[in-house]
Amino acid sequence: MTTANGRKAVFITGAASGIGLASAKRFAAEGWFVGLSDIDTTGLKAALAAVGPGNGATFALDVRDRAAWTAVLADFSELTEGRLDVLLNNAGVARFGPFDSHQDVDIDLQLDINLKGVISGARAALPWLRATSGSRLINISSCAGLYGSPGLAVYSATKFAVRGLSEALDIEWKPHGVSVACVMPWFVETPILNTGAPGSNQNVADALRGGGLPVYPVEDAAEVIWRAVHGKDLHYFVGKRARQMRFASNHMPSVVRKQLRSRPVLQQP
Repeated sequence: MTTANGRKAVFITGAASGIGLASAKRFAAEGWFVGLSDIDTTGLKAALAAVGPGNGATFALDVRDRAAWTAVLADFSELTEGRLDVLLNNAGVARFGPFDSHQDVDIDLQLDINLKGVISGARAALPWLRATSGSRLINISSCAGLYGSPGLAVYSATKFAVRGLSEALDIEWKPHGVSVACVMPWFVETPILNTGAPGSNQNVADALRGGGLPVYPVEDAAEVIWRAVHGKDLHYFVGKRARQMRFASNHMPSVVRKQLRSRPVLQQP
């Protein structure tokens, strides 16, 4: 199996598609060794081909499995001589629709992947991050972590939690020499938005655009993540609308609430 051979090392969850794959390509192009993990093993094979077989390795990982986290990172560290410069906690899922329409399984899935998976990843990765000078934990939150989004109530709750976790760990882990960044995208063209919109032959991304809301390419998110890895800030935002949302939620929360009330609630197809 290919090894890092002294290259910087990044481990990415949800790397078979979307933001994870775009980020993997960016890191590989910059000469990093990439650990690509996902539950989609077929997608991982294609992802490795996309980044170049000599630039990484694949790992089947369900982020809900705490024990698997430790085992997979140990396997990755054997390829990097113990080096882990960045853990990119990217894996996530969303379920659209009114809060009272969600089944227990939908709620548990979002909590387990979006929040518990991030926590488990951070806990498992700390020994390797601590042993790597200048290391950084990058957690993917969302603009839904700035202001609660109707139709995405549970998703918003998990993303608020990821934001809070990131803010706390950035302080806690400073004595370990590990810094933390929280990346908060606006809607990005990922598989989450590729499902069909209800009552339409459009997918959710097209329906959002039809409603006047921008949807940004995954490459924009990968670029912001790359900047976050090399920056010192805690919060990073993907897309102009994300930066506007941050300003408005901080300084004009009543305006944001009024705007959200005027939009139809996103439905689960």
